[in-house]
Amino acid sequence: MTSRRPISALLPDRHPQGDLFICDILDAAPKGDMSSMEHPVFSLATRPDLRPRHYQRGDNWLKVNPSQYGMATVHDRDILIYAISQCMAALNAGRKVDRRLRFKAHDLLVATNRQTSGPGYRLLKDALRRLQGTQIETNIRQGGKEYFRVFGIIESAEIVRETRDGRMEELEIVLSDWVFDAIENNHVLTLSRQYFRLRKPLERRLYEIARKHCGRQSQWKIRLSGLREKCGSTSSPKEFHRLLRTIIARDQVEHHMPDYSYAIEGNALVVTPKPKRDRRGSSRNRDSIEIHLDADTYEAARAAAPGWDVYYLEGEWREWISVKGIMPKHPDRHFLAFCSRRGPERGLFE
Repeated sequence: MTSRRPISALLPDRHPQGDLFICDILDAAPKGDMSSMEHPVFSLATRPDLRPRHYQRGDNWLKVNPSQYGMATVHDRDILIYAISQCMAALNAGRKVDRRLRFKAHDLLVATNRQTSGPGYRLLKDALRRLQGTQIETNIRQGGKEYFRVFGIIESAEIVRETRDGRMEELEIVLSDWVFDAIENNHVLTLSRQYFRLRKPLERRLYEIARKHCGRQSQWKIRLSGLREKCGSTSSPKEFHRLLRTIIARDQVEHHMPDYSYAIEGNALVVTPKPKRDRRGSSRNRDSIEIHLDADTYEAARAAAPGWDVYYLEGEWREWISVKGIMPKHPDRHFLAFCSRRGPERGLFE
């Protein structure tokens, strides 16, 4: 009997960046709005979740009510990330944005590492139904505003153009004010591209929470009971802890969780940034090479790579020179050359 090959902790990279056809599509840095990264807006379920939720921390409260199609899921959030990413790329390029966005369905599927086969388009249509149907009532501030009304995550979705065989080709969505306020007020954070390869909803949720709360701090802690609520988990505390330990144990072997390491200490989860690894396997922190850039360099970088988030590019540049072991004699010129090779960012609003 032949032994079965173990399943990788990560989804396959369905659209490698080496493919020149899709390179520009993937160039917009993935970004998520901070409020839904911090609070349990999306369901962890993989089947239709029809249970309403109520979450409260201090004076902040959030009620989420699903539609007949179920609550919007963590994987449905990919559509929101794509929309926010494209809007931020447009704003960084000095272009105006609107709550109404139109884009190609194929581009979205590629950028979020989803299947581009028939089932992939059907799953996308289901996700749009859940995003539009999920109703939120909250007083949580997004971009400095406070809400005391009910709204959907997206206001509407429409297939604008289809192929001859009925597959969606171009679609249009209207973002809710809640989401658009985050975009206008830059209340967003850049995410790792590996986020889209995480298989388990809880893995994605853990990363979102770590990215929001830990950031570049040396350490961040949260009680397991508070983490369970913040994740929006409906599992029992015992089962939640088991799932958490399984993810942590697998990450220690496969290092599949991006950017952060997780450990359970007593009744708390401890999150720490992961050191970057070079090709020889040794660990280097992205900021281990002490290089300081002039303030004027960032303005020059925006001109060299219009539409890009220059701080995202700086992070990629620092990681690249760390991996290569490069110590530039003229860091500012070196960084600007790196930005120039990126060129202008493609967005939705050209």
